[in-house]
Amino acid sequence: MKRFHVHVNVRDLDASIRFYSTLFASVPSVVKPDYAKWMLEDPRVNFAMSRREREPGVDHLGVQSETAEELAEIGARLAAADAIALEETGTTCCYAHSDKYWTADPQGLRWETFHTHGEATTYFDPATEAACCGPRAGSAATTAATATQPASGCCGPAPVGAAKCCG
Repeated sequence: MKRFHVHVNVRDLDASIRFYSTLFASVPSVVKPDYAKWMLEDPRVNFAMSRREREPGVDHLGVQSETAEELAEIGARLAAADAIALEETGTTCCYAHSDKYWTADPQGLRWETFHTHGEATTYFDPATEAACCGPRAGSAATTAATATQPASGCCGPAPVGAAKCCG
């Protein structure tokens, strides 16, 4: 079964943790100095936030698969629509090891589909920062050409004009 994912950029992590803990009636399952995550069952959502050098607000939406097979099905649908902006295998991001497909909707809203297969001790892997950071998104049609653009921000394609956040 898949889980909806929302990642929000925040200015004040502690205040945001207090707010969302109250809203969700639950404490985060992961808390780091720059990151927090709730794995909620009702509603079934992976809600994450981080304090990065990006504008506060919704960073990206996503679908978390429970198995590699579910992720492959999603990847096949994105590939059939020629909608994959970035494919990541074995990446470290958001204190987790994952395989991912990144895309953007027609308005440029970033979508991450992923399968997590382990925890990490760092937000990203500095040795593979370029892979973590990925291409920029923000245009109506994210093409294969965007995959060759310079790295711009941790965890997938950064919104156009976003500041670099990895490190």
